[in-house]
Amino acid sequence: MSSPAAMPTAVALAVVKTLVLIVGGVITSFAYKAYRRTRQPALGYLTLGFGLVTLGLVLAGMLYELLTVPLMTGILFESLLVLAGFLVIAHSLYVT
Repeated sequence: MSSPAAMPTAVALAVVKTLVLIVGGVITSFAYKAYRRTRQPALGYLTLGFGLVTLGLVLAGMLYELLTVPLMTGILFESLLVLAGFLVIAHSLYVT
């Protein structure tokens, strides 16, 4: 059973992850709107990269809480998505 001190931390984590999802979603939306307006491939990759990072940053807890995936497996999957997102963002900086 969780200790009483763990409850405020769990609530804070849920709030922060929710804010990450909102801010990441807004940034991804802005990047997508810029891509639609310009049709620049770099902005398309940037949109994909930010989307992957945002998804990755909120995924571990969701998998653990909703699908009862082991926490370490969720964290691994989260980290792989964040890595993939950063790789796509880095690629977007070199696309002409």
